[in-house]
Amino acid sequence: MSERAKARARGLFKRPGFLLRRLHQIYVAIYLQECERFGTTPVQSSVLQVLLLEPGIDQATLGVTIGIDRTTASTVLARLEKRGLVRREATDEDRRVRRAFLTPQGEAMVEEMQGALEAAHARLVAPLPAAERADFIRKLTRLVESNNDEGRTELRNL
Repeated sequence: MSERAKARARGLFKRPGFLLRRLHQIYVAIYLQECERFGTTPVQSSVLQVLLLEPGIDQATLGVTIGIDRTTASTVLARLEKRGLVRREATDEDRRVRRAFLTPQGEAMVEEMQGALEAAHARLVAPLPAAERADFIRKLTRLVESNNDEGRTELRNL
C-alpha cells in the first residue's frame, strides 16, 4: 500500500461519520447507565416521548417523526405494549391504521424518566464549555435537517 493511501486512511479518526458513530456509541452507553432502571433503549424512549406529545399518533407517522421505518416502529411499539406502557388500536376509518397511546403506567414512567434523560444528555455534552453547548446542538440540528433526505428514513420534527 502506498504511503499516500496510508496517510489518507489515518484520516479515519477525524472524519465526521466515524466520530458521529463513535459519539452515538458513547451516548448509548451513557443512556443505559442513566436509564437502566427503566429498561428502555434510546429508540424506545423516543417513541414514549412522542406518544406523550402526540397521543393517538399512527405508527407510520410515529416512525417519520423520529426517523425510523414503519417496521421498526411497529416492533418497538409491540415491545412497549407487551410491557404495558403503550396500547394500540385500529381506527374506525381504516382498520389497517393503528394509533398508539401511552397507558397510565407508560405516562408515569415517561414522567419519571425525564430527569434521567436530561442527565444523560447533560453528561454527553459536559466536556464542552457551557457557552459552546447550544451552538453544538444548533450545528447538529443543521446537519440533520440539511441532510435529512439522504437517510434511509425521513425525519419530521414535531
